[in-house]
This record gives sequence, C-alpha cells and structure tokens, in this order.
Amino acid sequence: MYRYIIRRFVYMIPMLIGITSLSFFIMQLAPGDFLTTMQMSPDFPPEMLARMRAQYGLDQPVYVQYFNWIFNVFRGDLGYSFLWHAPVTWVLQQRIWNTLLLTVVSMIVAWLIAIPIGIHSATHQYSWSDKILTFFAFIGISIPNWFFGLLLLYFVVSQGWNLPIGGMISTDFGELSFWGKAYDLGRHMLIPVIVLSTGIMAGLMRYMRSNLLDVLKQDYVTTAKAKGLEGRVVIYKHAVRNAINPLITLFGFQLGTVFSGAALTEIVVNWPGIGSLMLNAVRGLDYYLVMGNLIIGGVMLIMGNLVADLLLAWSDPRIRFD
Repeated sequence: MYRYIIRRFVYMIPMLIGITSLSFFIMQLAPGDFLTTMQMSPDFPPEMLARMRAQYGLDQPVYVQYFNWIFNVFRGDLGYSFLWHAPVTWVLQQRIWNTLLLTVVSMIVAWLIAIPIGIHSATHQYSWSDKILTFFAFIGISIPNWFFGLLLLYFVVSQGWNLPIGGMISTDFGELSFWGKAYDLGRHMLIPVIVLSTGIMAGLMRYMRSNLLDVLKQDYVTTAKAKGLEGRVVIYKHAVRNAINPLITLFGFQLGTVFSGAALTEIVVNWPGIGSLMLNAVRGLDYYLVMGNLIIGGVMLIMGNLVADLLLAWSDPRIRFD
C-alpha cells in the first residue's frame, strides 16, 4: 500500500505539469496582459510600462515565461499577483481556507443526507415516498446552483428571515465567545451550504438508489434472505457495502469539481472565498493568480482520487487484496 501511495504521488508530477502547461498556454491566448489595461492611463507612460513588462518578464516569449514560472513553482513560488501586488501564495492563503471550509461542510452534509435517502428510496421502490424523493432529486439535479442561490436569497429577504445574506462573519465577531463565534459562522454558512450541497445531494441520492436496486437483485442477496437473515442485516451489512463502492469512487471526482464549482456559488451568495478572487483575476488578466488556483484545483482532484482509492480499498477487502 505504501509503495502504491508513493507511486501515485510520483505520477502526480507529470499530471500537474500537463495541467499547468495546457492552462498556461490557453490563458496566453487572451489578447494583451495585465499591463495592457494601464496603457490608457496618463499615470503610466510607455517607458514605465516597458520597464514593468521587463521586470515581470512579460516581454519574453511565452515558452520562456512558462519555463521560468514552472521552475519557480517547484521551488514553492507561484508567482506574483499584479492585482494584489503580493505573492500569489499569500493571496490564495487569504481565501482558500474559506472555500475549503464551505466545500468540506457541504460535502459532509450532502453525504450524510443523500445516502440514507437513497437507501430508503431503493428499499421502498415505487412507493409514494420514493416518488416524492425522486421528484425533488430531479429538481435538484436540473436547477443550477447559482440560480437556486438567487431564489433562496430572494425567499429569505422576502420572508424577512433573520439570516445573513452575505459575508462570512459579523462585524462584532472578534468580541464574541467561542460558541458565539461558532454560532455566527454557522448562520453565515447556512445559505451557501444549502445551495452547494443540494446539487451534490440530488446526484448522490440517485446513484445510491440505482446501485442498491441492482445489488438487491443479485443472487447472494437472495441467498442471504433464504437463509433467514433479518432484512436489515441483509440490506446494511451485505447490500449497502457493495452498492456504495461506486459512490466512493465518485467522491474523488466530487472533491475537485465541488471545489471549482463552489466559485460561482460564492459569487452569488457573496461568500469570501476564491470565487470572486478568480473572477477578478481572469477579468484583470492576472495570469499567475489564475494559474495558482488551477494548480490547487488539480491537486485537489488528484488527491481526491487517491483518497477515494484508499477508502475503496478499506471498504472492499477484495480491492485491497488486488
């Protein structure tokens, strides 16, 4: 197992190089650069812009810029943010933990709710509860997160509910006790977590229902029932353990996609994560800040797949043996 993990970390290096190289050259297709936006300002004469372009290496060929940047990345330097006038690593540290908190909490909530609902829906196939849950699952899959966020914000405001509709903490957060801070943070996270977890929950519920229905038709489940085992034991000890394996594999992809998909939700609900940060970076042609975010997204996707494989091996002894 240890050799397998080390081998996966070694494979991560060429994968990240491929992701970054493709993303870097695609970013370069955009006309101009960050300094181009300053040409119309009288405060920046052409001589100053030329010196700045030479200082940041923007006057060099694209492939030279890329090799200089990727060399610095392996040294732990993600570059310099033109918009923030600070290292990219420092800029990302200001926001990335907020996004990780929102992402992790949303995934935990979605899995804790979706798996039991999927099991209930599969074991009560075609019942009125299964039809209602399926109906709402299709709605959750169909509605984009950003649109659902707008609807939820409108509903909260129109009903006059005492819920914050933006930000992460209140202005008096520093004066609160520990539990007061936790409560205040939870109130601010309520709307973003509901918005982000809804799409995850709906898809997981449908996957769990479909997989469990297939497993319940297998011969070994029929044999277990014929031996007189209790229905609850057959479902939870035998059927669910096999039905949940594909969902564990899906977890690895979700970790990367939810992390990147949270950006649009953050913008809609005004959550201070990397969503608005990356939007401003793309609009301002802040190449290195955008690339730093893409690296983090790639690492999250690769690490998520590794964690999913380890969880799958822990859950299914057959896979661990292979």
